[in-house]
This record gives sequence, C-alpha cells and structure tokens, in this order.
Amino acid sequence: MDPLHDPDDEALLDPRQARDLAGLVETARLASAVVRYGLRTRVGAATVVLNQDNPLPAANHACALWGTLAEVAGTLLELEQVFADAGHAEAVVFASPTTVAEIEGIADDAGWRAVEELVALLHRVRQDPRGLARPAEDRDLPGIVDLIADDAGLSEEGERRLLRNLGHRIDEPRSVLRVVDDPDADRIAGFAQGFIERRVGLVEQVIVRPGRRRRGIGRELVADVIDELRERGALMVAAQSEEGGTAERFAEACGFDVVYGVTAYARRIDDLL
Repeated sequence: MDPLHDPDDEALLDPRQARDLAGLVETARLASAVVRYGLRTRVGAATVVLNQDNPLPAANHACALWGTLAEVAGTLLELEQVFADAGHAEAVVFASPTTVAEIEGIADDAGWRAVEELVALLHRVRQDPRGLARPAEDRDLPGIVDLIADDAGLSEEGERRLLRNLGHRIDEPRSVLRVVDDPDADRIAGFAQGFIERRVGLVEQVIVRPGRRRRGIGRELVADVIDELRERGALMVAAQSEEGGTAERFAEACGFDVVYGVTAYARRIDDLL
C-alpha cells in the first residue's frame, strides 16, 4: 500500500499529507487574494481574506476552520457578520483538509449550504509551450475583464473593481498574467493568471473565448504560466477546479493530478437581513 495515499481512495493523498499540502496551497491563495489592498485576518477558528477591489469569490472567503466543534460553529456565526460588515451579499468558506472533517454537519446546522464540489490539483507532467502566449499589458486589461465578466457573470460595478485589481496585478512581481492574441480579430483569444508565494505556484484562472476553444490555446496558456512560475522559483504548481466534468479533464490534460477535495459552503447574508 502506498503510504502517501488514502487507503479509501488511492487517487488522493492520505489525510496528513493532504492537510500539509492544503496548508501550503491556501497560504499562496490567501497571499494572491490580498493583492493589493486586501485584508487577511483571523476570525475565530478561520483565516479570512477580503478584497473590495476583487469581486471574485477566491478573493473574498474563509478557509482552514480548525478547532473544536463549538469553536467552528461559533466561527461560522461570526463569519456571517464579518462578510455583512464588508458589504457582501454572501459569505463563502472553502473547506479542504485544513478544515475539521465534521464541517458538513456543523455548516448544515448553522444554515450554511454546500454549493460546489472542487478538487485541488498538483502539476506532474511538464509540457513545453509553443511560444503563442505573451505577457499581458495594460492595453489588454479591458479585454481580460470582458472574458472574466462573461464567465463569472459580473455586474458593471464588479467589472470596474476587477479592472482596478488587474491593474495592480500587472505591477505585482509575484503575479503572472498571460494572453494569446486572436489571429482573426483585434482582441485576445484567451487569458491565464498565475501567482507564486513561498515557492508555491498557482494557476488561478484560464479562460478562452468560446469561439476559439478546442484549438490548444488553453493548454498553451497553462504551459506558459507554469514555465514562468518554475522560472521564478516555484517548487510545485497547484490549481483548483470543479470536480468532474470539463474543467477537471482539461486540468488533467495539462499535466495535473487530483490530490484532495475541497467543498465550497455559502451563507446568504441577505437571507439573514
């Protein structure tokens, strides 16, 4: 039996290894979310990050709820107020192996609901980019925002906030932004974003224009971002996607393997009001 893998699911790391890895990945995700005017803090048994410049859930969430059952339950109640005070309509918690295993029952009792099943992935197989991707420039930012907004369903205000955040990221030395130009139009065909913190690299977003998919653009963007992260000193590169379906298959085709599961829990603040 492989001592590094869960005996109940050989595709996943054993709980101790998974928790150690998840801690490293979440530290990098939190550092990325803070750029440039975000806030990272402790709320009860959780670590929380809030960034008004970035409307995406990855920049406004809690994680690593570790403590007694009473401490975790109390933390979920505190988080509702924290997100409400920050002006968010919804509080979000990502529960990985750094969160107590009983979170499902605690969250259900506290009125939180599981909204998405995700997987964390670790890059294993290097793929050489073909040289189609290039570093993003200031002139690319409106096009990148359009791609993300269409994919995430952002409001006009959300788009304006995201544009400010991406402007900060272009100047952030830990951030990697790559685009592939559309040869048939004066626009970008795809975009990818990465980040490095403490030698842990992240592939955070990959979006390809619907009419340009299935042409290898997504793989090209991922390969280029990973190459740059490795060049900047990343000893490992991780990503996160929805469990199953197209996103996970795409990640596996890019050389990633699933290493542990993540559940997203949400609490509607406007329900409380």
